[in-house]
Amino acid sequence: MKCGAVPEKSAGNWLQAREHKKERMADTKENIEKDVLFLYVSISGREKGMVDNYAIIENYLMIRMPEEIDHHRAVLISRTADDYIAHSKIVNIVFDFEDTKFMDSSGIGVIMGRYKKISCFGGKVFAINTSRRIRQLLAVSGMQKLITIME
Repeated sequence: MKCGAVPEKSAGNWLQAREHKKERMADTKENIEKDVLFLYVSISGREKGMVDNYAIIENYLMIRMPEEIDHHRAVLISRTADDYIAHSKIVNIVFDFEDTKFMDSSGIGVIMGRYKKISCFGGKVFAINTSRRIRQLLAVSGMQKLITIME
């Protein structure tokens, strides 16, 4: 089903989602970027407190990416992130690449899939702590046009 499509039996849910989208879009890009920087600073001292490399802070899902992102890990990251998105009031996603040394196209798929889910309702996706190699991979794949890469 395409973003914004209305299933016949769930028009009420669609109206709620539409109202939720309007609320989300009230945030400006500047405010979101400031929030991301603040959240990064606030969790950098508590990294060990993140359960399974995931944390929800306000309306942000923070995902600390593993050292290597291949197909097997990408599936697990996608499923876990989707569970958080489905069961929490997530507006934005922040991928933290601080520990990441290797990422193949599966990692791009993880980011792209979460971007599609979040952007449908006006949310944003951010990448932080990207190495030169990861930034190059994101640039070559065209992800720079879709997500905000913060250095």
